[in-house]
Amino acid sequence: MDWNQVVVLGMLQGLTEFLPISSSAHLILLPLLVEWPDQGLAFDVAVHVGTLLAVLAYFRHDLLRMGRNWLRSLTVHHRVDDSIMVWFLLGGTVPAGLVGIFLNDFGTELFRSASVVAGATIFFALLLWWSDRYKRGARGDTDIGWRDVLIIGAAQSLALIPGASRAGVTITAGLAVGLTRETAARFSFLLSIPVVAAAGVLKALDAWSSQQPVAWDAMLVGTLIAFVCAYITIHFFLKLVDRVGIFPFVIYRLVLGVVLLIFVV
Repeated sequence: MDWNQVVVLGMLQGLTEFLPISSSAHLILLPLLVEWPDQGLAFDVAVHVGTLLAVLAYFRHDLLRMGRNWLRSLTVHHRVDDSIMVWFLLGGTVPAGLVGIFLNDFGTELFRSASVVAGATIFFALLLWWSDRYKRGARGDTDIGWRDVLIIGAAQSLALIPGASRAGVTITAGLAVGLTRETAARFSFLLSIPVVAAAGVLKALDAWSSQQPVAWDAMLVGTLIAFVCAYITIHFFLKLVDRVGIFPFVIYRLVLGVVLLIFVV
């Protein structure tokens, strides 16, 4: 892969991982449309590491506070401030983990076709619009409960379908249970940490077992670009989501889905 591909794919991963527009769909379709060679598993690992580092860096103060409170709650045997958020993030990851294990056994080739990507892009765009238009409420971080976590966690498992968007389906579910846009987005970003970390580890193991040559310079540049773009995306999305709303992303997904149906499928 050349440097243009490294830069574009790094930016694409960083910009789309935390927006409700599906990073996996873009990473699958762009090389297909411009006839780029497959970037390989090692590069996929690198850009996923970049986005993981971005969310860890952006929420570092919150994560450290939650971690300290969680450890303290284990010693005093009761809830300490927001310590329960650690349990929420772990519990919300279980559904996606179970579905991922199941699909790993039976294969995911069925979900990687352009028609599936186009259909999922359109369907989940409409679901996002419906959730934001008719179900969005005023509940904040302190109002999240186990029912919400299980619903959002179950929705996250749908992100294994390219075009669904992990951020998209979790924000949709968050809005559907009555969270504000900012709270739904924030919980979606935090919930990504265990999933992205696990996906990165699995991809790394696959890349290691494949024994293909690794372009370390391209991986490093891709990681840095994905990190910077993801960090900026998280910051501005959280700042602007209540002001701008979800509708622009719905329109983008609908246009993308229709273009795919016309020119690719």
